[in-house]
Amino acid sequence: MRDVGRTVLELGAPIVVVVAAAAITGALAPTQQLEFEYALVSTAVVVGLYVFVGNSGVVSFGQISFVAVGAYLSGLMTIDPQSKEFTLPSLYPFLKHQHVGVVASLALAAAVGGVYALVVGLPLMRLSGLPAGIATFAVLGITYNVLYYWEKIGPGAQTLSLVPETGRWTIAGGTVIAIVFAYAYQRSRFGRQLRATREDPAAARAVGISVYRQRLLAFTLSGALAGLAGGLLVHELGSITPSQVYLDLTFVTLAMLVVGGVSSLWGAVVGALSISALNSFLGDAENTVHVGFRLTLPEGTRLVTVGAVMALVLILRPTGLTGGREFHLPKLWNRAHDEV
Repeated sequence: MRDVGRTVLELGAPIVVVVAAAAITGALAPTQQLEFEYALVSTAVVVGLYVFVGNSGVVSFGQISFVAVGAYLSGLMTIDPQSKEFTLPSLYPFLKHQHVGVVASLALAAAVGGVYALVVGLPLMRLSGLPAGIATFAVLGITYNVLYYWEKIGPGAQTLSLVPETGRWTIAGGTVIAIVFAYAYQRSRFGRQLRATREDPAAARAVGISVYRQRLLAFTLSGALAGLAGGLLVHELGSITPSQVYLDLTFVTLAMLVVGGVSSLWGAVVGALSISALNSFLGDAENTVHVGFRLTLPEGTRLVTVGAVMALVLILRPTGLTGGREFHLPKLWNRAHDEV
């Protein structure tokens, strides 16, 4: 019974926060609605990042590659074929002439993100530490350049536009699905084995756990969730460019995970929403905002501040805002509940 209550709290809290954010969005001005929707998409990205980085302890700079692939595929598959014939004449025929709905395109984005992560992970998941980080960063660079220059799979350096936009509840639904899969994985036998390899790789190997296999499984699932998040991103924005799924997004989402707490799903959600709020405010302040007085910040303040916040959290509270723990009720409440 206690395990059921724990599951309800740990899984229910992130879902409630996401649904509440989506509900609040409907009462806001159009500009603020876009910011809240982007925060929900960022949450989905960070949850996907958490599945691998949080459970394995291996830092990856390449997960945004899977976001990019998911975004471009989902966007291309939902654009009308006649529009693609006119605006994207160099596309491969299977991309140019196919058309699916938004929900189907999100499923495709998740599938392709997972397959891409599996292919990339087969050689890379044997690496750890700095070599793993550098190798995954190389994957990010390769993906960016392929999308930027290869017009057979997209518009190249130009903006992929005319993508159908979707509403906040579709975005919230996709984010909730990512949270459910991430939680189910971390509570599964595979998630527990991967966390064992994070704590003590040698001991994990001694009891028969394959570090390589468990990392590859998590990397593939992380890629699938990142691909789903990419689909949500392109349908939230209505357009995409290679630079939007490159270094800035990589840095910001890693900062979100670190600030919230790398080793917990609750931390991933809290960090994503907290940094999204800070990011949004600073972005507005760079264009002048009124907070009792006229505040105008220099361009670039946003990224500098987010970096400073991440550094402070690492110094003062390395386990993040949540302490690396899942959501739980205060001890006094738990004690009273147990006595009843």
